[in-house]
Amino acid sequence: MSARTMLFVLATVLLSLPANAQTTARPMAVVDLRTRAGVGLVRGQWRYSDAQIIEVDGHKPGPDLKPSGPPNRTHNISPQAGAADFDDSTWAKIDADTLDTRRSTGRLSFNWYRIQVTVPPKLGTFDPTGSTVVFETVIDDYAEVWADGKLPLVLGQTGGGLVKGFNAPNRVVLGRNVKPGQQFQLAVFGANGPLSNPPNNFIFAHSATLDFYKPEAPPAVVSKIVRLDPALDAIVSPEAKIEKLSGGFLFTEGPVWVPENGGYLLFSDPNANTIYRWAPDEPVSVFRSKSGYTGIDIGEYAQPGSNGLTLDSEGRLTINEHGNRRVTRLEKNGVLTVLADRYEGKRLNSPNDLVYHSDGALYFTDPPHGLPKSEADPRRELPFGGIFRLKDGQLRLLAQDLTGPNGLAFSPNEQYLYVGNWDPKRKVIVRYEVQADGGLTNGQNFAELTAESGEEGVDGLKVDRLGNLYASGPGGLWIFSPEGKRLGTIVGPEHPHNFAWGDEDGRMLYLASQTGIYRIRLNIPGIRPSLKSTR
Repeated sequence: MSARTMLFVLATVLLSLPANAQTTARPMAVVDLRTRAGVGLVRGQWRYSDAQIIEVDGHKPGPDLKPSGPPNRTHNISPQAGAADFDDSTWAKIDADTLDTRRSTGRLSFNWYRIQVTVPPKLGTFDPTGSTVVFETVIDDYAEVWADGKLPLVLGQTGGGLVKGFNAPNRVVLGRNVKPGQQFQLAVFGANGPLSNPPNNFIFAHSATLDFYKPEAPPAVVSKIVRLDPALDAIVSPEAKIEKLSGGFLFTEGPVWVPENGGYLLFSDPNANTIYRWAPDEPVSVFRSKSGYTGIDIGEYAQPGSNGLTLDSEGRLTINEHGNRRVTRLEKNGVLTVLADRYEGKRLNSPNDLVYHSDGALYFTDPPHGLPKSEADPRRELPFGGIFRLKDGQLRLLAQDLTGPNGLAFSPNEQYLYVGNWDPKRKVIVRYEVQADGGLTNGQNFAELTAESGEEGVDGLKVDRLGNLYASGPGGLWIFSPEGKRLGTIVGPEHPHNFAWGDEDGRMLYLASQTGIYRIRLNIPGIRPSLKSTR
């Protein structure tokens, strides 16, 4: 495929993604907050205030790129009315049917609308108990929405609580499994725009609704569970189903569940050079474009983008970048920090998968698969596929006995490190003993799959809290006991290449499978990145 053709296909897929990736649902009830009847139904009262830009003390950037340098003067918005307990009792009360009244001072101007809403016991014939409630508003010209004093921030986010676009709708999920009497405090910040060329008009609300959705599980898809041992029943219930969440991608990989802001899934599409974000009740969005490469020769790469993703103890996203041949960390302020790109002065191959040890050390695999010609690529500088450990800025080679080291996972007690080998001639999972200094020793074949049919080698690995190992192997998702006994295989509509444990209880296994994202609920929670805030 020529570079021009590849770029055309890539553009076509990306442009068609939202239609393929977003599941539309019809609300069971809508409460119009621009009507007196609607506001009365949720026992609300709109209050209003203009906002203004004020001058405040600040600091210039310091060596840490944060405002730690010399003092300066900067600006802020007053009042800061997003907090749930903000006292708006002195603000003007406004009738719901006057939300379309032009307000603010015109030109570069800002304002606030605040209302507290209560879930009613009935909405016509619909009982809202257990439903998902979404607040949607369109403010002329831009809006940000605070819900219960929170303005969730996700890097790369457009919409939701943040500005989406000129007169575009903001949709914020207020709650799931709600109950009558449950209350939500809303604060909508409006802005006149475009900001760089403010028009001589005013701010008003085109719409403001509460949409109530009946909870519905994603559609189950055709799948097969091969049960080879009765012990599998304790892991995978006989009634367990694979659900499809999204599709239309080129090749999904490296998923990780982020527990903040209600929880969401990040996953790579290395072929599309993109990291995507999936969250319940939201369309799939681009979290990070150009996630692994921006070189002029990108047309030569089948997989230029990011692959493995994980979180460090502070919740910062750590990324394996194929095309850039490096491991990076995305800081909370969006700055990208390079953690490793060379070993003994030579460039890495194409970092693939990664996992953190409890002592903060990062372990990652570095096969040549991401290079345009893989093992034979002339750009290759390391003659081996390595397993590396990064600790305190020091990169250490731990093993080079696998031709295609790929997925990796620690046992629950971190006594062992499992590593899968993507090589049709040697489809194995090797279990290494982890030494006190973080090194690896005594690598032994934990599972031998070379004789299994199918072109797939061993890809992603994950472990549950009881030590069972989940592996992307020939034909599907293989499940092994801690002793290496094969318990069974989950076969879905597409081959799963990597996994992530998610949801609040850690029992949902998300599958990055070729062109789609799927999930299956299991009985045993999985081992997830350990975060300081959740320990």
